[in-house]
Amino acid sequence: MDIFNWFGSILGYLLWFIYEIVPNYGIAILLFTLIIKILMFPFSVKQQKSMASQTKVQKKVKELQKIYANDRMKLQMETQKLYEKEGVSMTGGCLPMLIPFPIMFGLYYSVLYPLRNALHIAADRVTEATQMLQQIPGIGTTFTSGYGEMEIIKHFDSLKGYLTMFQPEELDRIQSFSTGFKFLGLDLLATPSTSPFSSMLWLIPVLCLVTSLGANFAMQKLQPGAQQQAGCMKVMMYGFPFFTAWLAWTMPAAVGFYWTLQTLLSFVQTLVTHRFYSPQKLTAQAEAARVARRREEEGRVKELPPHQQIEVRKQLEAKYLYSGKGQKQDNKKNGDKKASQGKKRSRGQSSQNSQYLGSKK
Repeated sequence: MDIFNWFGSILGYLLWFIYEIVPNYGIAILLFTLIIKILMFPFSVKQQKSMASQTKVQKKVKELQKIYANDRMKLQMETQKLYEKEGVSMTGGCLPMLIPFPIMFGLYYSVLYPLRNALHIAADRVTEATQMLQQIPGIGTTFTSGYGEMEIIKHFDSLKGYLTMFQPEELDRIQSFSTGFKFLGLDLLATPSTSPFSSMLWLIPVLCLVTSLGANFAMQKLQPGAQQQAGCMKVMMYGFPFFTAWLAWTMPAAVGFYWTLQTLLSFVQTLVTHRFYSPQKLTAQAEAARVARRREEEGRVKELPPHQQIEVRKQLEAKYLYSGKGQKQDNKKNGDKKASQGKKRSRGQSSQNSQYLGSKK
């Protein structure tokens, strides 16, 4: 998990920068998610184009399924050839859906280790602080888990006197950070699975599940071909909502809050991309491009001078007339030949018959 911790440290710089402008962690996550979606917009456009292209070839795929219904291997080969011919990737839409996954875990590690990844305090001083707090009777076990840094943030007012290993400016940053995790009455540092029902943190995993399923359902309505896509797409469509809801239940509320915002913004982004990159619009654009290329190719052809056009026309007419006469003469010769052969046969048969009748007589 070091890669996610490193990624969380990078995201922590952006989160802390936003937090200094707006000293509320919930609003900082909202702005952070919006910035990430803007940066990821080109990948979303690519995903939309891939899904629209797959929808466009579904009719041809169904025809292949009817033709090769009894030959599964041949069906796979022909389907792959069709996708290559149409320039469609069967897994082209998977990558943009996978990219938010490391971002979510990076955010998780920036929340899990806020002193190191968000405030970027030296790791050796943070380790010294957690080890020292583990020795305090009654509360030491709280700092033995992976949430030790979060506990320091949550209970900073009570622990400030023990944190002599930190520099004054670092203590000021921790103090400022500890007061910004309340958003709409929810403590984003707490975990829904370990919080009482009255904390209302259970709303975050519920919203995470509902928004994910709702967005996927709406996407299927907008993209009917999404129901017949590759296996990775189906896993994303049906498995990911429950997986992310479970993560939102077991992780700090800030992670689930981020994922809910990410899902809602993704749905808005899908509506925008579908508005400009629907299968119908892409098909019309492809046809218009084909017509434009055809006209351009025709425009490059140089017209022959008038006298050459007359010469070519005369040659073609003469060739046409000659071929027509030749055919008539050949047909006449063939007809005469067949007629003469028929007469010979009839004469031969009559002579044979007369001989036969004569011999019988």
